[in-house]
Amino acid sequence: MRHRPILAAALFACAAASGQTPAPLPGLPAAILPPVLPWSGASERLIVARDDPWITPAERSGFVTTPRQAETRAWLERLDAASPLISIETFGRTGEGRDLLLVRASKGAGKDGRPKPVVLVQAGIHAGEIDGKDAGLMLLRDIASRGKDALLDRVDLVFVPIYNIDGHERMSRWNFPALRGPLEKGYVGNARNINLNRDYAKADAPETRAMIALLRRLDPILYIDCHVSDGFDMQYDITFTYAGWGRYAYHRATADWLTERFGPKVMQVLDRAGHIPTIYPSPVDTRRPASGVRQAPEGPRYSTGYGDFIGVPTVLVENHMLKPYRQRVLGTYVLLEAALALAARDGDRIAAAKASDRSSRPATMLARWRPAAQPVGWVERFRGIAFDTYRSPATGRMEQRWTGRPVTFRMPIIGQEPVQTVTLPRAWWVPGEQAEVIDRLRLHGIRFETTAGPRRLPLDRVRLRDVVVQPAQDGRLPIKASFVHEPVVETLPAGTIRVPADQPLGLLAAALLEPEAPDSLLAWGFFPEILWAPSRAEDFVEAPLAEALLERDATIRAAFAAKVAAEPAFAADGARRLAWLRERLPGRDRFHHVYPIWREP
Repeated sequence: MRHRPILAAALFACAAASGQTPAPLPGLPAAILPPVLPWSGASERLIVARDDPWITPAERSGFVTTPRQAETRAWLERLDAASPLISIETFGRTGEGRDLLLVRASKGAGKDGRPKPVVLVQAGIHAGEIDGKDAGLMLLRDIASRGKDALLDRVDLVFVPIYNIDGHERMSRWNFPALRGPLEKGYVGNARNINLNRDYAKADAPETRAMIALLRRLDPILYIDCHVSDGFDMQYDITFTYAGWGRYAYHRATADWLTERFGPKVMQVLDRAGHIPTIYPSPVDTRRPASGVRQAPEGPRYSTGYGDFIGVPTVLVENHMLKPYRQRVLGTYVLLEAALALAARDGDRIAAAKASDRSSRPATMLARWRPAAQPVGWVERFRGIAFDTYRSPATGRMEQRWTGRPVTFRMPIIGQEPVQTVTLPRAWWVPGEQAEVIDRLRLHGIRFETTAGPRRLPLDRVRLRDVVVQPAQDGRLPIKASFVHEPVVETLPAGTIRVPADQPLGLLAAALLEPEAPDSLLAWGFFPEILWAPSRAEDFVEAPLAEALLERDATIRAAFAAKVAAEPAFAADGARRLAWLRERLPGRDRFHHVYPIWREP
C-alpha cells in the first residue's frame, strides 16, 4: 500500500480529545499524528457542566483551545473579585512590557501568626506546553468555590499561569506540531528567543530575573514546573522527574524527599484517578526506544537543576505530547492537587531537608560526566507503543510510524560516570569592573564582601587553552576550552569582590564561577574580552624571544618538540608554532585567555 506523505502539523492534534475535527488545509492529510489510545478515568469528574458560571475557557471549548493572556487574566480577576481566598499581583514585566502575574490562594497566616509555607507552581515557561495553565485555573476554581479550600489549611499556593507571556501570545497552529492539542500553541522562546528553561544560571531574560527574585522572596517548600514532553510514543500520559532523577542530585536531603515521598505518593493518586504515570523517560535514542532512558546530573540552567543548587525541592512535569489535551490537563490537575496535599503533610520534613542541604558544605563538585558503560538499572516492563517503518520520499530514509498498539519491553537505565570533579576553593575573587558577574551574584542572593583596600594574596590563576566558540544559544555565544591552573601571588585592588564558598549558596557560586563547570558564566560566554588577541611585536622580534625561551626552559622545549613531532600540520605552520610559544613567554598579556576571576586555595 502506498504511504501518503506525512507533514508535521498541529491542526488535527486535538480531534480525538474533543470530537471536533478541524477542516484540513488544502493538500494536507486529515490526520498526521499517531492513533490515540482510548482513555477514561475518574479525573473526568473534575470537568464542570457547560452551563457552570465558573467553567474555564479550556473546558468551555471542550479542551480544543487554550485562552490567550488577556482572557486568562480576565477570568482570574473575576475569580479574585468573587473569592477572599484568591489574590493577584504582578511580580515583574516581560521583554515586551507585559505584566508577569501570580495568583495566591491562601487562608492567611498560620495559627502561630507566621506566613504559611508556599507551593510555587509555574506554567508556560515553554509557552506551547501550556497544560499547567488550564489545570491551574480549574484547581483554583475548585479551591475558591468547590470545597477544596482545605488544601490551604497548612500551605499557600502561588500559581504563575503563564511564565513566558511574550512567547505565549505568538500562538500558531504550527508551533509544537507534535503536541496533540490545544489547537493553537505559543512559542518556545521569549521575545528575544531565549529559552527561559536554559536561563536560570545566566539570568539574561527579564522573566528569569523576576522568577529568581520571586523564588528568593517565597523560598517555597515545593517548586513545580509544568511542561509537555517530546520523544517517542508510549502508554504513559503524566510523567515527572527531578534533578538527575534524584540519583545525581547535588543536594541529597531534598532529592531523597522527592524520590522517597513525592514520587510514590503522587503516582498512587494519579493511578487511582485513571492516569498512567511514571518518572519521565528521557530517551537515549527516539528511533530505538528500547535502547534506554537517560539519567544524568543537571546544571542550574534548568528549573530542576537550579532548585537542586539552591536547596528547593523542584519537580519537572513532562506530560506526554501525544495524549489528548483534555487527558493531559486533567492529569496535571490531579498531580497539582496531590502535591499540595503532600506538601502540607510533609511541611516539617521538607523544611528539615532544605535546612540540611543548605548547611552542607561540599568540598568537590562534579563538572563533567559521560554515559556509564553498564546500565545503572532496568525498567522491567516499560509500557511502550509498537512502531513500523517506511521509506520517506522526503528524507529518503526509513522513518517511524507509530501504530497505537501497546507493547511492553525491558528498558535499560543509562546512568553517568564522572569524568572531571573539581575541588572547590575557599573563595573566588572577582574584579570590581566585572559588573555583569557581580550583578548575577547579587540577583541569585550569593553572599560576597568588597575589599576596602588592596590585598596581596597567593591565588590560583586559570588560563584557557584550545578555546572554541560554540554556536549561538539563547542570546549568548558559549565557549569550550581546556584549562591550566597556575599558582600566583597577586595584589588585588580595593573594590575587589570576595565570594566565600562557605555559605548556603556556595555550590551555586561554584556552578557559576568555577571555569570547568558546564553552566559557568565563562562557559556561557560572559567574558568575550579575554578572547581578543593581544597586540604583538613583529616576527623578527618575537622569533628570537621564542628561541631564547626554548633554550632556557627544558619543560617547554620538550613539550614543543613533542607537538612538532606529533602534528605535521603544526610543524609546517610557522605562525602556529610562534603563537604556541608566544603564549608561554613571560610578561604575557594580562587579558588574553586569562580567566579574570581568581580562586583562593
